[in-house]
Amino acid sequence: MNYKKLIPNQKLRLKILKLADFIPDKTMIKLQYKITTGRKLNLQNPVRFTEKLQWYKLFYRDSLMTKCSDKFSVRDYVASKGYDNILVPLYGVYERAEDINFDELPNRFVLKTTNGSHTNVLCEDKTKLDIELTRNTLNQWLNDWAGKVGREWAYHDIKPRIICEEYLEKDSNNDLIDYKFFCFNGEPFSLYVIVERFLEDGIKLGIYDTEFNKLPYNRSEIRDLKHNAIKPKNFDKMVEIARDLSKDFPHVRVDFYNIDGVIYFGELTFYTAGGYQSYTPDEFDFILGEKFILPHKIKN
Repeated sequence: MNYKKLIPNQKLRLKILKLADFIPDKTMIKLQYKITTGRKLNLQNPVRFTEKLQWYKLFYRDSLMTKCSDKFSVRDYVASKGYDNILVPLYGVYERAEDINFDELPNRFVLKTTNGSHTNVLCEDKTKLDIELTRNTLNQWLNDWAGKVGREWAYHDIKPRIICEEYLEKDSNNDLIDYKFFCFNGEPFSLYVIVERFLEDGIKLGIYDTEFNKLPYNRSEIRDLKHNAIKPKNFDKMVEIARDLSKDFPHVRVDFYNIDGVIYFGELTFYTAGGYQSYTPDEFDFILGEKFILPHKIKN
């Protein structure tokens, strides 16, 4: 069941989930897993990737994960690894939307909250931007934040803020392609290639190995990328950076943009789709699960 289609209004979904805050995390995660996948969650002996992501939420604690889930503080982590050159230029960081001086910003920019998902404002032309509406929207996103909503531990203690970054222009093929590397104990295994984000009928997604061969799997709820994507320039460098940025974690997804060979860091994600996604064929859930070796000790 796709609960986002059942309840398309994000604000309403958040309200419903907030009302369930009193439910213990383990109980809530088992319930959400059953509702979204139709399967009973196995936490005693998880074998699927989606099951292990639930275990990861519940039992693995590392404060570095919180730092790296914050869209502002992760920049320090990336810089500490020697990759400050791939960070998207930053215009400012703000506690509230009222702190933003729009007169000082360029004509094109991106505003996003540091702790949210799909909480972005892409401004292509400042002269056409409704500033009052933008401020209200940003403050609503900040106020709506509830760390327990997804029961994703790493996000619980992030301070909600707003950052403003440079607007990344489309590449020579009129697209801005996402490359999302699934890494396990510092080794990239596979990646999502997401294209056509600007088209009205939605994105397409292909799954590739680290040699950029298309694999015969796809995300069931996202349109499949039928054709072979073009291997981007400096792809091997992206693999190398993903390896370096993922070494500190049992699992993390490392995201990049690559605009005609120029690499930009996107984000680090520990709980892809909340662990509620499905794959076609289903075996890919087990293949990723085999790569995800859960730690013997729970780190504090």
